[in-house]
This record gives sequence, C-alpha cells and structure tokens, in this order.
Amino acid sequence: MARTHAAGLAAVLNALEVFRRGEAPYGLDLDAVVLVADAPGRLPRPLAEHVKVIESVIDVYRVPWVPAWRLGDLSGQPPREAEALARLTARAR
Repeated sequence: MARTHAAGLAAVLNALEVFRRGEAPYGLDLDAVVLVADAPGRLPRPLAEHVKVIESVIDVYRVPWVPAWRLGDLSGQPPREAEALARLTARAR
C-alpha cells in the first residue's frame, strides 16, 4: 500500500524492482498494489504517469480520498472505487 504522492509512488516502483530482480525475501509474493489518494482531486501528470507504469506490471487497486477516514471514521459503505478491494479483503458490507 502506498500514497499517491511522489515518495509513495517511488517506494512502489522500488519494491517492484526488488521483485523483478528476484531480491525479495524467499516466499514473499507481490500480487497487487493498493494506491491511496494523498489528496482530493486528480493526480498531477507526472504522478499519473508513474501510476501508469505501475499498472503496466501489476494489478493496482485505487482508493479515493475520503475525508472522514482522516478522522478515523470508517463507518458507512466503502466508496464505489474501493468496492473491488473491499471484496478482495472480505471487508465488503
């Protein structure tokens, strides 16, 4: 899981490179990446381009900006954009 700011996306790209080179710890698999919006609105072009690169090599689940979650309020339905991730993690309501 990573935030969609520059440092978060760079960390994902670095992790993907570790797996590509076969340097990940034995038995550790990476099947997908969860990207959590770091701010409301669209990503700036340079960040969106990083996301496209990530999506070209691994499944990506996107979680939108949810103001209530910043305050710890996890009540209610997950946003529509996060329903696939909620089902995958058995957290669908």
